[in-house]
Amino acid sequence: MLLELENIGKSYGAVQALQGVSFSIKPGEIVGLMGDNGAGKSTLVKIIAGVFPATEGQIRWSGQPVHFHTPSQAREVGIEVVHQDLAISDNLSAAANVFLGRELHRRVGPLRFLDHKAMERRAAAIFSELKSETRATEIVRRMSGGQRQAVAIARTRLSESRLVMMDEPTAAISVRQIAEVLALINRLREQGVAVILISHRMPDVFDVCDRVIVLRRGRLVADRPISLSSPQEVTGLITGALEAA
Repeated sequence: MLLELENIGKSYGAVQALQGVSFSIKPGEIVGLMGDNGAGKSTLVKIIAGVFPATEGQIRWSGQPVHFHTPSQAREVGIEVVHQDLAISDNLSAAANVFLGRELHRRVGPLRFLDHKAMERRAAAIFSELKSETRATEIVRRMSGGQRQAVAIARTRLSESRLVMMDEPTAAISVRQIAEVLALINRLREQGVAVILISHRMPDVFDVCDRVIVLRRGRLVADRPISLSSPQEVTGLITGALEAA
């Protein structure tokens, strides 16, 4: 297993945000994480990403117990997050965004300069691996929603990510762009990267995911293969019409 969570709990004083959450994910597996607002999805993602520690429980990475105290520690082992707002700069090129904060430099005597050509070449190679039509030199503000997602995903590939958590990647984009993003997620699977897809869009989860995990009020109420579930069942689990599956 790549990632294993065992009885993860998180409390804020008297408020129990998560309680007894356990599941695992293998390399190259795509897992849908679903639940209503306040179900604990964001809290769980932040714990995995090292934003803050769990109050209780154990996390194992490649079979070894780990304790992430900062996002950089999680990133060092290959855990990346693509946030809903993408955190990209509209006035920069795709390549500049891919390398934002991790720029490549070249030396001319005692001086250091940004190596724009090297960054463009590497970004173009990543877009090619993802089979994305995004151009490394294009300015982000001129891009579609699908292309912006490609830029954010390409950034995770710089660090040889092994697990990518994507927060609502298909929200507020067109049907054609949704298809582009789902194709990008499948490219990650082909490269052996595990994906946790946080989404409210049932068709997307049932299109690309191997399993669906449902949280309700901080508890895990289902961890089901997609082939053994249905949108109706998941809806019932999210709303509480079904207790568990």
